[in-house]
Amino acid sequence: MLSSRAKPKPTDDDSPSCRDVDHEHLPVGVNDSACERAAAIFRALGDPQRLRLLIMLEARSCCVSELARALDEPLPAISQRLRVLKSERVVRSRREGKHVYYSLADGHISRLVTNGVMHAMEDV
Repeated sequence: MLSSRAKPKPTDDDSPSCRDVDHEHLPVGVNDSACERAAAIFRALGDPQRLRLLIMLEARSCCVSELARALDEPLPAISQRLRVLKSERVVRSRREGKHVYYSLADGHISRLVTNGVMHAMEDV
């Protein structure tokens, strides 16, 4: 049977205090600009179709036509998604003759994509 008396809410005096050493793992010097930039990157990563492109680019560099064929999507749609990703410096491109090849921008992006997908695949 439940008691009719409610437990008192803890006050600030009841809360355990933390020490500076408890927070040494927190990044120092993260400014508003860096947070805005990171949020823009996460928005770019947040679209399932763009994420599929990134998963493919995780394996190797691909040209637009390869990506379009593999995903069974029209070239303009793929190009638009890549344009968004490139504008946020998530992917980079290089030209070889008539083809433009895309790859992930760096290891940070690679880890973000891999970790996000791996986390999503975990059993809840």
